[in-house]
Amino acid sequence: MLADRQRILVVGSGGAGKSTFARALGQRTGLPVVHLDRVFWQPGWTPMQDDAWRSTVADLVAGEAWIIDGNYAGTLDVRVQHSDAVVFFDVGRLTCLSGVV
Repeated sequence: MLADRQRILVVGSGGAGKSTFARALGQRTGLPVVHLDRVFWQPGWTPMQDDAWRSTVADLVAGEAWIIDGNYAGTLDVRVQHSDAVVFFDVGRLTCLSGVV
């Protein structure tokens, strides 16, 4: 189902398995994987400024092919607009909590 997709967005609650899934899908498809948490958080756990963050996400989604995992509602509109598939992890709280642990 995702084999012919080139821009895949993976979203869902923290601990749901987004990053694990994105990494495995990237290995199967050869598409580059971007974990938004690794981009957003700067040294010292400092969040990226809003304007810079939106610009950075716009640059990421401009690429020809990608798998992007992460929520960040403030840029969801940009990511959805450029994706050709969205995978939504809808799992229960206990599953998410065990995923975080």
